[in-house]
Amino acid sequence: MTARANTSRPSLTAHAMSESGRLASLAAYLAACGAACADYYAAAAFYEELAALSDAELRRRGLSRATLALTVCAASDRSSER
Repeated sequence: MTARANTSRPSLTAHAMSESGRLASLAAYLAACGAACADYYAAAAFYEELAALSDAELRRRGLSRATLALTVCAASDRSSER
């Protein structure tokens, strides 16, 4: 009897696992993009709400119109939490 040499071809299972890993990576990337878009949309809505306030009301809340956009972005940024 002759023993067959093992060819080092990737098995179908390894290929399927590779495809599954790529799909999981793509899904994670799309979820992160979606979350970032939602965060920025919420920040924009919050900014519009605050921008409509008077300067006196902003000062009462400890905010400045000159730095309002930066303050809202910093408050909405969750990248340091991840």
